[in-house]
Parts: sequence; C-alpha cells; structure tokens
Amino acid sequence: MGKVGMKMMYRQSKEFTKKDLEDLFLSVDWSSGHYPDKLVVAMKNSATVLSAWDGGKLVGLANALDDGIMTAYVHYVLVHPDYQGAGIGKALLTQMREIYKDYLRIVLVSYNSEIGFYEGLGFVESKECAPMMLTSLWT
Repeated sequence: MGKVGMKMMYRQSKEFTKKDLEDLFLSVDWSSGHYPDKLVVAMKNSATVLSAWDGGKLVGLANALDDGIMTAYVHYVLVHPDYQGAGIGKALLTQMREIYKDYLRIVLVSYNSEIGFYEGLGFVESKECAPMMLTSLWT
C-alpha cells in the first residue's frame, strides 16, 4: 500500500545519480537497474524525464522519446513498491500527457498485468499491432 498523504516533489530533469536510478529500478526488479551507467546516459538522451521525490529519495520516474512533433513513446514508468498506490504513477503520466497534448500519438508498451492501470488513464490496448523486439532484458 502506498504512502497516502505524503508530499511528493515532482521534477522535470535528466540529471540523476547512478545510485538513484539503480535503487529505483532494482526496487521493481527491472533488470536495467543492473546497468546504472547506461541508465544515466539513457535519461540524458531522453526527450522528457519526469521524476517523483520523497525528500532526497527518487521514488518514481517516467521518460519519453519523441520525434519533436507527432509521436511520443513513453518508455519507462516505474514507482518504488513502498510508494505504489499513492497516485505517483498517475501523476507522472498526467504530466506526460500534458507535455505531449499536441502530439498525434502517445504510445507505451505495458506489461499485461498493468494494462488496467493504463486503461484507467485513457490509454487503449491496440488490436491492430503488438510490441516486437530484437533483443530483450529479462524484465
């Protein structure tokens, strides 16, 4: 259960320490957390990065890649397990939708277990296409 009533600070920034990213990604068992050097570069190379902070602790993050005018791809959306259920993911995606409101398409790939969460925020599961990958991390 999330920490209801807490005061989150939200930022739009691409600057993170390796430790901040490693701790957050590994907290949700995402294998990319084993590559904190790469995550730091990935955030700097992202078009948009939004984060949620509880004091000095990174507890949520969403990033997007975009073409500058038509399509934005939301790549990461994650919230530390101790903070899930408190509206942080919703807040990050609401901010992301506002940033990209004039784009023709906002796309994300969801784990099957999270589809309901994204549908609750207005995303629609595509019946015409499926995510495809050449390579994959284990989570």
